[in-house]
Amino acid sequence: MEYRYLGNSGLKVSEITYGNWLTHASQVENDAAIACVRAALDVGISTFDTADVYANTGAETVLGEALKGERRQSLEIATKVFGPTGPKGHNDTGLSRKHILESIDGSLERLQTDYVDLYQAHRFDHETPLEETMQAFADVVRQGKVLYVGVSEWTADQLRAGAALAKDLGFQLISNQPQYSALWRVIEGEVVPASKELGISQIVWSPIAQGVLTGKYQPGQPLPEGSRATDDKGGAKMIERFMNDEVLTAVQELKPVADELDLSMAQLAVAWVLQNENVASAIIGASRPEQVHDNAGAAGVRIPAELMSRIDDALGSVVERDPAKTNESSPKTREV
Repeated sequence: MEYRYLGNSGLKVSEITYGNWLTHASQVENDAAIACVRAALDVGISTFDTADVYANTGAETVLGEALKGERRQSLEIATKVFGPTGPKGHNDTGLSRKHILESIDGSLERLQTDYVDLYQAHRFDHETPLEETMQAFADVVRQGKVLYVGVSEWTADQLRAGAALAKDLGFQLISNQPQYSALWRVIEGEVVPASKELGISQIVWSPIAQGVLTGKYQPGQPLPEGSRATDDKGGAKMIERFMNDEVLTAVQELKPVADELDLSMAQLAVAWVLQNENVASAIIGASRPEQVHDNAGAAGVRIPAELMSRIDDALGSVVERDPAKTNESSPKTREV
């Protein structure tokens, strides 16, 4: 495993982050989830990402149990606030001062820790003044409950506004967590340039495009049994944008590139995002320990420029690049 600095800070994170978005306390039994966390630790992953909204707080609880007994100083634990939790009442969502201050205490209790290394605004809150949100983050930092602050799926303009307020309040934004893969490159046009300017790194989610870049989905063929594309708990909806023959055919053309590098298709996909110098870490999820071991093999891989060009040529027009997609990811109202 290799490690990179997160933004303009002294904090290092593992190039591979273990995340438990669609798995822990949802798709995967607790024993299997804990086995995956143990596998992550075994391969040198030190950074773990979750959110209070995942499985309506259940994912944080499972992660806290899985990491119990580990040396806290050797871990970087990240969680998020924004989505509806608890009974999903009128103040159980968003980035209000009330929700942030109450949510951090709940997260710390479930994670069984006194602090989180990184606390992230899970989306941009269009209904709360940004000044209120950033003041609340400043306060949880000063209280010692949060060491660093990040965001997720913010636009370039939102990053600039948030970073300016953070600076005035005596802390800094150091990370953004966007979707990013060889198929989904919407951050490259605006978010990445702004982030470089502001000293913000990306911790990217879905580097394998919800499994599409593994090549397991064949054009014109039935969906593999038990795959994410067949999951009616949320996985199928997330993956449907890629489930067409044009995309699936293009992905199959990446197999010779992976073979040339002696990588699995999943490793190639994760290694691809790590070639971007603004990416500090790629989040992987898993339902089985062997998936963790496979994905972790992408750490430290350097893909030659010629092969990066071949990947671009293979995927061609199926790549999504529209910067407006970032803004579309944040709900305009607090949906509960």
